Amino acid sequence: MSIVDGLAAAARCQAPRATVATFDSALHLGFVDEQGLDDVFAALPARYRPLRLLIDGRAESGAETLLRLILRSLGCKVELQVVIDGVGRVDLLVDGWLIIECDSEEFHSGWRYQERDRLRDLASAERGYTVLRPTAKLIFTEPERVRAAVRGLLAARGASR
Repeated sequence: MSIVDGLAAAARCQAPRATVATFDSALHLGFVDEQGLDDVFAALPARYRPLRLLIDGRAESGAETLLRLILRSLGCKVELQVVIDGVGRVDLLVDGWLIIECDSEEFHSGWRYQERDRLRDLASAERGYTVLRPTAKLIFTEPERVRAAVRGLLAARGASR
């Protein structure tokens, strides 16, 4: 089975958000290119085509994809993998002021990593950004709670949706 056939089969047995995350990952990891994605969608029924516009290979994890989709559903402007002077690269920048880092245990466990993350948060705050750090597990298991947290921050900033 080719990667195109495998992705088409995956799309048929997953929820739409999971399909977008799968396709984002395949693109990000280089298993498929844009032409390959076009081939996948050509092999799928037309009802899948709207998902093509949601795929973004800059997402580095399924958690980033799912959170990006939540943010889009709230009407937020979302930028992926943005470099901020004095802070470094951040997972998501929302409406130009809210940094969201999708932390996984793999890359953020242990005191050394937590200290590094807190220093980045301080540097972000010094530059006027607000930081939210939901874990990947929370994004997967409690997406409504993460959505409520984002809504609360947006409301506090005066950009309620």
